[in-house]
Amino acid sequence: MKTGFIRNTSVVGAMTLLSRVTGLLRDMVYAHLFGAGVFMDAFQMAFRIPNFLRRITGEGAFSQAFVPVVAEYRLKGDQDATRRLVAGVTGRLGFILLLITAIGVIGAPLVIFIFAPGFGFDSPRHDLTVEMLRWTFPYIFFISLTALGAGVLNAFGKFGTAAFNPVLLNVVMIVFAALIAPHFASPGVVLAVGVFVAGLVQLIAQFRGLYRLGLLTWPSWSHTEEGVSRVARLMMPGIFGSSVAQISLLIGSWVASFLMTGSISWMYYADRLVEFPMGVFSIALATVILPGLSTHHVERSPEAFSATLDWALRLTVLVTVPATVGLVLLAGPLTAAIYGHGQFGARDVLMGGYALIGASFGLLGYSLVKVLAPGFYARQDTKTPVRVGLIALGVTMAFNLCVVVPVARAGFPAPHALLALSPGVGAYVNVWLLYRGLTSRAVLRTSRHWVRLLTMQLPVATGLMAVFLWWASGHWSDWVGAPSGHQLLRLVFCVLGGVLVYGGSLWALGMRYRDLRTV
Repeated sequence: MKTGFIRNTSVVGAMTLLSRVTGLLRDMVYAHLFGAGVFMDAFQMAFRIPNFLRRITGEGAFSQAFVPVVAEYRLKGDQDATRRLVAGVTGRLGFILLLITAIGVIGAPLVIFIFAPGFGFDSPRHDLTVEMLRWTFPYIFFISLTALGAGVLNAFGKFGTAAFNPVLLNVVMIVFAALIAPHFASPGVVLAVGVFVAGLVQLIAQFRGLYRLGLLTWPSWSHTEEGVSRVARLMMPGIFGSSVAQISLLIGSWVASFLMTGSISWMYYADRLVEFPMGVFSIALATVILPGLSTHHVERSPEAFSATLDWALRLTVLVTVPATVGLVLLAGPLTAAIYGHGQFGARDVLMGGYALIGASFGLLGYSLVKVLAPGFYARQDTKTPVRVGLIALGVTMAFNLCVVVPVARAGFPAPHALLALSPGVGAYVNVWLLYRGLTSRAVLRTSRHWVRLLTMQLPVATGLMAVFLWWASGHWSDWVGAPSGHQLLRLVFCVLGGVLVYGGSLWALGMRYRDLRTV
């Protein structure tokens, strides 16, 4: 295994860790100042809609279609052709984004009614969300163009700048939430303006890196560059297939809009904690391996392609399995220590903890999808993930209709916990079908390292860690209302102790650092 993968993953992971830490600080400010009531439900929905579109056009289908083509151009060494490709894609994407943004801003009332019908069509919560959405919706324009720039930088091995961008988002939104919003009669609108400003700041931050590569260019409407049309063809089927998890989350929001007030906010806070390990590791790893897999495909090196993908899968399982167990066992303590202050009361801690347990179930599934999907996108196959995504989405919808809705109607006290779990059910179906597709075509061949990992090292180390966490965390009630300093120290003890028990157990069972670098 080339050490570049580990080095680049570490760089992206470090930058993403910083973004997740600042993101948690942002969410702590939200929870402390605004709690989990009507106000935050409205803001989270207003931000979730453009954020959902961002993950389709930005982090999802666009990046997975664009990066392999840019990598191919880079290997050919034609700087002018690469510049024309970037300009052409920017022109086409920018025009589409302007149309989407205009439609979203003008039709905000209808958009809210479609995505959150439980808000009604003429209610204070609906009106407040509409007002916020008209400020947050342009975020899709800024951040999708930011993702375009990030795709170019990643294809050229420049991962740090793009990975740092979310930190800018979080810092801007913290400033608006903590320093500006409290001084206005409509703090929700101020938070929405903060989203608008944050998107603009992230876009501008890409310019320096693109300029240094000689690829900062004006958008072009020319259709002569063949790669532009190829990106468009690859992107269209991937729009849905690469974003199943996001569609599942939005389906959850649709159902949650009919549940008790606070459900959307509880699920949001839980999702943010689940996204922490996924962003720090899984997304970072997927970001790094896509250009490498694309290069192996262009160079016709199937052995290196398979070995890279197998290595990434092993590393993902090794990290996300204990992370999943840790999130489940520390659901209450994490929610209490991070969010349980100010307007976020004891009931919010309990309900948020239940949501975290449900959401944590899907962490491994989401992470494996992030790693398996590039195995198709690097080969410029975006159709297979679409078919797989449709099946997985159908499973999620069936779970919501057959399990969540009946349970909610029966008076279950925390139906949002099952709703938080449902995307994970679809994610594991997605994983199985993607894995079977890669192995049946001999694109992925599993290595000998899996036997020892799955039969001894992983279950033993994870089991010992779970016992420690169960003992160290105690009962949830011990955490609610405890002094912040006490909560923080105890949480650090649990997390660091769990990491040491897990890592020490793996070492005792014969795993060494060189094993993580071995194909």
